[in-house]
Amino acid sequence: MIALPEGRTATARLDALRAMHDAGCPHCTTATGHTQTVFGEGNPAARLVFVGEAPGETEDQLGRPFVGRAGQKLDEMIKAMGMSRADVYIANVLKSRPPDNRTPMPSEVERCAPYLAAQLRIIRPQVIVSLGGPATKFLLGVETGITKLRGQWASWTPPEEGGAAPIPVMPTYHPAYLLRNYTPKTRGEVWSDLKQVMDRLQRQG
Repeated sequence: MIALPEGRTATARLDALRAMHDAGCPHCTTATGHTQTVFGEGNPAARLVFVGEAPGETEDQLGRPFVGRAGQKLDEMIKAMGMSRADVYIANVLKSRPPDNRTPMPSEVERCAPYLAAQLRIIRPQVIVSLGGPATKFLLGVETGITKLRGQWASWTPPEEGGAAPIPVMPTYHPAYLLRNYTPKTRGEVWSDLKQVMDRLQRQG
């Protein structure tokens, strides 16, 4: 567990955490397949956080999460929920692009993911949407495939001494998967997942 940086605001603490990550992440400081790290962006007081698996080529070039084709689809999903990127926070389990956009390896997740956990501990969202298998497996600590997990509420418990309140997690398909399998069935499943998130946020006020 990473000790959270000091700071008067969530923005300041996230900025300090980013500096800590870039200087000391056991994975990203030794990996060689990326141009720059992609830490995350959005509202530091977001009620909703989207978590993906790792940056892709476009993200690596621009230093921002979800700005390629999958990012455009995620923007559409967020807009359909009545929000914008400025309302939410977006991050990945890995902060650097894996070679050839391959799926993150368990050893990479183990070394880099504690920084995602620290981001979530600072933001304290009301809901997390996990996009795809790797993000869902990390947050839920399971090996079950995304097709069996999507659409079912689960939770992520911050790894803190003394315990912390679990944060609800809604697993759904990664936007890249949605683009590859753009059928009425998959579109309907993702929209059903997002509606559950919208309903929960509305109930929590």
